[in-house]
Amino acid sequence: MALATPGADVSAAAPKYETVIGLEVHAQLLTRSKMFCGCPTTFGARPNTQTCPVCLGMPGSLPVVNRRAVEFGIRTALAFGCRINDACRFARKHYYYPDMPKNYQISQYEEPLAENGALEIEAEGGTRTIGIQRLHLEEDVGKLLHEGTLETAQASLVDFNRSGVPLMETVSRPELRSPEEAATYLKAFRAVLIFLGVCDGNMEEGSLRCDANISIRPHGSTTLGTKVEIKNLNSFRNVQRALEFEERRQAQALDAGERIVQETRLWEADRGYTRSMRSKEFAHDYRYFPEPDLVPLQIDRRWVEEIKGSLPELPRAWRRRAVAQYGLPPYDAEVLTQSRALVDYYEAALHEWSPAAGAGAERPKILSNWIMSELLRVLPGDDERAIGASPIPPARLVGLLQLIENATISGKIAKDVFQKMFDTGDDARTIVERDGLTQVADEGALGQVIESVMAANPKAIEDYRRGKKEAKGALVGQVMKATRGKANPALVNRLLEDKLSQT
Repeated sequence: MALATPGADVSAAAPKYETVIGLEVHAQLLTRSKMFCGCPTTFGARPNTQTCPVCLGMPGSLPVVNRRAVEFGIRTALAFGCRINDACRFARKHYYYPDMPKNYQISQYEEPLAENGALEIEAEGGTRTIGIQRLHLEEDVGKLLHEGTLETAQASLVDFNRSGVPLMETVSRPELRSPEEAATYLKAFRAVLIFLGVCDGNMEEGSLRCDANISIRPHGSTTLGTKVEIKNLNSFRNVQRALEFEERRQAQALDAGERIVQETRLWEADRGYTRSMRSKEFAHDYRYFPEPDLVPLQIDRRWVEEIKGSLPELPRAWRRRAVAQYGLPPYDAEVLTQSRALVDYYEAALHEWSPAAGAGAERPKILSNWIMSELLRVLPGDDERAIGASPIPPARLVGLLQLIENATISGKIAKDVFQKMFDTGDDARTIVERDGLTQVADEGALGQVIESVMAANPKAIEDYRRGKKEAKGALVGQVMKATRGKANPALVNRLLEDKLSQT
């Protein structure tokens, strides 16, 4: 089959073919114990120390359903508007792999927990609603650790700590129409899970994973093309890159008269292409049958209503409110809602800075600027752990912004102070007073500096008189340099304007 050229123009395929994409998102649930036993789910523990006869698949061991995992599944299904089924049943999904101790996985098939939901995303043409076909619960498998690359490894080790961790699989309908749209869907999906508190969304640690199904068909056709599944997608960027490559590969193959084979392919991120793993399995290949050791679950409607009443404000609702109530640009609201912890940080800081109604209409935007450009720059992530461990809590960031607001320091100096706050844990006022960073706002002192700068730069003054307005900026820069950045910029501009008009 023809191999697509990495980096080639994807748009060439657009006029001729339509891309059809569906995503299967696997989320590890934030429960303290596993899906069918009491073993802990702590990430990073010493290999094979969080296991028992149940999650190791020992003969005679019996599973017991984790109620909290079911609650999290219902919570998520409600957030996506799914229908919660009155009853659901676990099934055995048979396949053979070294990291699966029982040679079958306890999952759900014909009777899932929930079905028929949707997720709204912001696409290029506006808001789009992507259907969610089903949401079901299952157990995760173990993890293989290869000594070297997969192809050259002389041995592979198995860690069963992850085996049995509660996993929630959510399958979208094949309604995504571009790789970029698929990445947008996954970002929006992750944000909802994080706001719900059911998954930490850490793709690097594998707690959120994604498989993508993609096919292409001639524009105008209503018949789906041959579906190819792509695995090993552990970031938003890789989802988009892998789908772009596969979109290109399939288009080139069809143009060459070749047939697309239904298969599972692996994304090689370092090399920028997908490669064939195996022929795609069908449902009957897994030999599903009801799990004999677990009775069907009957979902109590009163329990569902209780969970529904406890749902938090979700990302899309918060973005709409932030735009309407705070005047935030949609982009800022989008960035902040990638993390519940980030939204909480922003809200706490805004309340600290603007306790009085109507105070500082520009403050919400100033605050979002500092969080996006400075706080996220120095933090190792935007999750609860990273933000909770930050040496700059909301009140201290507000303390820094107040020093700018009352002209104690300039915005430029404030960025240096921010870095020192992060490095030392000290508050802004302590650093400013200790390092002598208070802004110079004395008109007499600044007037002398300006006269000295003008005397040393006669050419800039002459250029200004000839209409070169940028010459004034050069003079302002020299004044700031002479005062080591401490001069009040607004005052410098006014005083310099006055003196230039007098010469």
